[in-house]
Amino acid sequence: MRVILMTGKGGVGKTSVAAATGLRCAELGYKTLVLSTDPAHSLADSFDMELSHEPRLVKPNLWGAELDALMELENNWGAVKRYITQVLQARGLEGVEAEELAILPGMDEIFSLVRMKRHYDEGEYDVLIIDSAPTGTALRLLSLPEVAGWYMRRFYKPLQAMSVALRPVFEPLFRPIAGFSLPNKEVMDAPYEFYEQIEALEKVLTDPTQTSVRLVTNPEKMVIKESLRAHAYLSLYNVGTDLVVANRIIPDQVQDPFFQRWKENQKQYRDEIHENFRPLPIKEVPLYSEEMCGLEALERLKETLYADEDPAQVYYKETTLRVVQEQNQYSLEVYLPGIPKSQIDLSKSGDELNIRIGNHRRNLVLPQALAALQPSGAKMEEDYLKIRFAPMN
Repeated sequence: MRVILMTGKGGVGKTSVAAATGLRCAELGYKTLVLSTDPAHSLADSFDMELSHEPRLVKPNLWGAELDALMELENNWGAVKRYITQVLQARGLEGVEAEELAILPGMDEIFSLVRMKRHYDEGEYDVLIIDSAPTGTALRLLSLPEVAGWYMRRFYKPLQAMSVALRPVFEPLFRPIAGFSLPNKEVMDAPYEFYEQIEALEKVLTDPTQTSVRLVTNPEKMVIKESLRAHAYLSLYNVGTDLVVANRIIPDQVQDPFFQRWKENQKQYRDEIHENFRPLPIKEVPLYSEEMCGLEALERLKETLYADEDPAQVYYKETTLRVVQEQNQYSLEVYLPGIPKSQIDLSKSGDELNIRIGNHRRNLVLPQALAALQPSGAKMEEDYLKIRFAPMN
């Protein structure tokens, strides 16, 4: 299955681009699903038809769906939801409030990953296009396999075994005092089963022959900066970007003096997009005179974006992570475009290398050849962070 994730700052037009990409894939004969994982769904508005949690046929070979986190929770984590609801009700919350609050912060992202994994395992579609949440949320989604693995290995697995062993002993004492039961085996097993699914999905997300991210941006200063940061963070998580879509460019035929300054600014920012994202391919899309709403409008966008191309192709393959050996010395090279070395913090613990940029962190499990060595220096060169390793003293 080909997986394409559309992301970008809120309001840049990524939903329209995702929908138009789905139209072209379906036109080429691919069974295509466009899935919105943004809590503020707009995919139904883009197709101008009602969509629900389950895929609905939009036109031949094309389906659309909008993720319902509450329904996904019930279908896949019902035991946990019921337990959280029981705990909240014991603390005095009413039934409806308790059920709503049973969706803990961050669960939307988790269920987005699980939904992706399910479609991948079922293999019902040839192309899965994810209309993801705005950039920050999408990056948290992509970092979940890495972060979840770190916590599960160190904390959850020991706690799970301890809980199962101690429950028969402490349950008779605990329930009368707390008003709810200790979690049973089904409840304790559910998070780890999710982790196993997410860990398997990580291999799909980091395989550039299967999964690509496409960044949708506008020729505006703040939007470009966020897109550049997103590109760097995606590389940090070893997820490849294969295309940038510069959307809403004022056409040359617009000669009204009101837009002259705006067009001049856009010309400057268009040049920055091409320069800063090089060698990624850039597609430019004009600002249309009508809303991108309905199949007729999306058809025009589809023609502008792809014409006779196959959007399921991999437009560019990035090597985001590589190990290099030179004269019996190893170095690890991480692709971090546009990030100065001063913003990067490195530390090593056991066989893991911790790379932190701002509030984004990756715990990278090192290859065996590097695990026994110690970082001895680092430098930025041609957008790669090159970390040298030397034997421990």
